[in-house]
Amino acid sequence: MKYSFIPAVLLCASLLAAAPARAEQLNVLVFTKTSGWHHDAVHAGVTAIEELGRLHDFKVFWTADAGRVMNDAELSKYQAVVFLLTTGDVLDDQQQAAFERYIRKGGGFVGVHSASDTEYGWPWYTKMVGHMFRVHPAVQTAVLQVRDRNFPGMERFAPRTLFTEEWYEFGPPTSGKLNYLLSVDESTYRPETAKSKGMGAFHPISWYQSYDGGRAFYTALGHLQATYRDPVFLHHLYGGIYWAATGRGFKAE
Repeated sequence: MKYSFIPAVLLCASLLAAAPARAEQLNVLVFTKTSGWHHDAVHAGVTAIEELGRLHDFKVFWTADAGRVMNDAELSKYQAVVFLLTTGDVLDDQQQAAFERYIRKGGGFVGVHSASDTEYGWPWYTKMVGHMFRVHPAVQTAVLQVRDRNFPGMERFAPRTLFTEEWYEFGPPTSGKLNYLLSVDESTYRPETAKSKGMGAFHPISWYQSYDGGRAFYTALGHLQATYRDPVFLHHLYGGIYWAATGRGFKAE
């Protein structure tokens, strides 16, 4: 007796064709344009965020081409935009206007390290970032302090922990709505530079805020390439992406 497997094959093919394509839970844009200092850690950071995307099931698109993505049609594809180690003036007037509309429609912003050394002449951006970079001493080990654990990605930090970083010093807050997550204890390293003696008793490192219809998260960590292999830092970074993209909070205690 002869058996025909053609109908079974056709049935399987039709079922596969009818099955919906799997979609990741989020779409995230990683933007790395610089107009000034270019950090060696850019590629390490991109690779780390791509790996976070595989771990947490979100799609990552990386570019340094503002003309390609900073418009209404492209930005509408993303729940969060990460300014990863950007510096200087990176968007023109039309691109700035498109990004403002994106945030006002509920979009999320994630700033990493030198995102606070970006677009000083754009007041809307500086207010969104929350503090702007002023100066930094040499890379040093210091004590990082948790200010608030009840935020996504904060639960793995010890209350006080050693961390090695290029410790950014910031100007005064540009927004009155900042919620602080991390600070650095200046008594545990040498914050002095030729231009400054440090920020004093309170030296913020990471914060977040609801901003102009959307959400903004910033962390000053991420200068060194090796930091993007630190699982605690990476979980902190994912927490910021997750919150910026979804607005969902987290209670550690």
